[in-house]
This record gives sequence, C-alpha cells and structure tokens, in this order.
Amino acid sequence: MKILITGANGFVGKNLVSTLKNIKDGKDRTRNIDIEDIYSYDVDNTINDLKKYTGDCDFVFHLAGINRPKDISEFYQGNVTFTETLCSLLKEHNNKSPILISSSIQASKDNDYGKSKKEGEEYLLNHGKKMNSKVYIYRLANLFGKWCRPNYNSVTATWCYNVANGKDIQINDPNVELPLCYIDDVVDEFINALEGHPAACKEGIYEVTPVHYIKLGELADIIKSFKESRGTLSVPNMKEGSLEKKLYSTYLSYLPKDKFSYPLKMNIDQRGSFTEFIKTEEYGQVSVNVSKPGITKGQHWHHSKNEKFLVVSGKGLIQFRDIYSDEVIEYYVSGDKLEVIDIPTGYTHNIINIGETDMVTIMWANEKFDPEHPDTYYEEV
Repeated sequence: MKILITGANGFVGKNLVSTLKNIKDGKDRTRNIDIEDIYSYDVDNTINDLKKYTGDCDFVFHLAGINRPKDISEFYQGNVTFTETLCSLLKEHNNKSPILISSSIQASKDNDYGKSKKEGEEYLLNHGKKMNSKVYIYRLANLFGKWCRPNYNSVTATWCYNVANGKDIQINDPNVELPLCYIDDVVDEFINALEGHPAACKEGIYEVTPVHYIKLGELADIIKSFKESRGTLSVPNMKEGSLEKKLYSTYLSYLPKDKFSYPLKMNIDQRGSFTEFIKTEEYGQVSVNVSKPGITKGQHWHHSKNEKFLVVSGKGLIQFRDIYSDEVIEYYVSGDKLEVIDIPTGYTHNIINIGETDMVTIMWANEKFDPEHPDTYYEEV
C-alpha cells in the first residue's frame, strides 16, 4: 500500500506516521499491512506534491485542518476548500482510494469551526458517493498525548507542560466536564480502519473508544499529583486502559530536558544503605538494599507483610526459621544467577553478604511501610 497523510506534521499526524513507519520497516509485526510508501503532506509541501501523491495512493488519512485561525475565513479555507482540492485531485486521477478524515465533536455545534468541519464532512461524503470510494468520518473528542502542542488548543497538553515546568495553571470552572481521547487509541483505531475493520458506525460517523469524561478540577489534581509523586514515590493507577495511566505517559513527555532524573533518599549507615524506590496503594513498594561484605540484615518476622528478595549483584545467604521451630532454612543467592526468594509470614529471616563486594538486593513488599503499623518484630534466625 501507498498511504497519503495530509497534516502529517501535526499532532495526530506525527503519531500516525511514526506508527506506520514502524509497520513499514518491520519493527511492528502486530499488524498485517504491507506498506510500500508513506506520502507525508503538510504546509511545507507544494500542490504538485499533492498531485503526485493522489496519483497512486491506496489510502488517504486526511488530517489537515485549521482550528486556531487569525481570521474566521481560514476555518473554511483549511477545513473545506482544501478538502475540495484533495477530492478533485483524486477524481482527476480516477483514484477510488478510501479516505479517513479526522473531524471533531464540534461538527455538531453551531460555531464556525464546527460548521467548517461539518461542510468538509459533507463534501467528502458526496465525493465518496460519486467515486464509489469508502469514506470514514471520525469526530474526535479533546485529544491528548505525546507531541501535542501546549498553550494551543489542548488543555491537557497545556496543563501537563505547565506543571512539569513549574508554571501555574488556570481553572475557570473546576466542575466543567471534559471528554478526552488518547492519541494511541486514535491511531490504533485509524490502523483498524486501514486494515478494513473499523469500529462501529453511528449515523455515518465512526467512533474512537474509549472516551474518558473527567471534570477539569479532577484533571488538574491528577496532573499535579504526577509532580508530587517524585517526593512521595507513589505510582499512578497503571491499570490497562485507565485514564490516569494515559495522562501519566503524556505528562512525562513534557518534562524539561534537565528534569528527567530525581534523587532518592538513601538511608546510609556502616552496614550499607536502604533506599525506597516505588510505592503503590495496590501493589506495595519496591526498595533497593545494599549490604557491605560480612553484614547481616533483617533478623525479624511479619504477621501479614510478605516480601520478595532478588539479589542482582554480589553473593548472599538468606536464612529462614518458623518462629515456633528450631529448623533453619538456607538459600544461597547471587547476582550471577537471578532468582526470587519469597519471604513467608511467620518466619524470621535475614540476608547475609557472604561475598567480597557490596551485595545489591531488590526488595518488594506487598504493602507500603506504615510507621504506625510496621508489622515487623525483631528475632534472630
């Protein structure tokens, strides 16, 4: 297939082009599409480029449009006239390529932007009927994701950028509800359409799902929590498909180039160090333990808290004993052979560095440490 993308340098275009290139180059084998060429068209191209591309393209992603003009007439020039030009060139070549257009939920409203998008839709539908070409119209909600331009037309992009860069955000009415759609969901659905199995169509309009509805105040709180999480070490809700997971991925893309890293509090003493890394409400916490040669750590047991130890560097001995037994169970561990050791409840346990270098252990506990209820009781193995 030869695929034409108008508006290829825009927010949606960049994400779509990068995905199609991965498929074309064989880096993404999850899609069964044979792509010969990708024709990227944007404002830097000439009309002659468009004439050439429309001559033999097999599918058109029509993403070009105007949403922030200096003059109202630009709405109609960018969203209607250009669509007419695109269709006329396809007709000139007798090219019956399917066309997918990125429209807007504003198309159902009585404003110039919405009316111009609606006119573009209608012209495209008429073209499809005359040429017997498949037309996919997607009315998109408020989009967000990487490469979205802040301080332009996306409140999510603007707030992520501002919070990540230490700037204030403005909320006129925190109770206003906003429908949001994530760019990866959009691109995934567009590729489905390219493969010939788009989502359900309602009254001629195709949908990208899911659409997440959230109040502005809640959106602001979530984005602010991402910055605070570096101090609390908390991780957002990473459940597959959750809005918070998608927002966090978006937020990270707006971090300043010198702010990708952040320090952790290392609790250091003569035995080595202990550093908390990640904390979650649902899945406990992860810490990094460094023990110097000959050092024994632990010597305690838990009622309900359970842990997993993974030695990634050095050599160690992990010992267990049921507090109602004299039997000592031993496991030799090493960074040369990675294996996870489960720490059962009711067993006092320790970990001893038996090597000649520092021993580094990744430790997971099924709950965050609570100093008010530590569930940790000293007893030597």
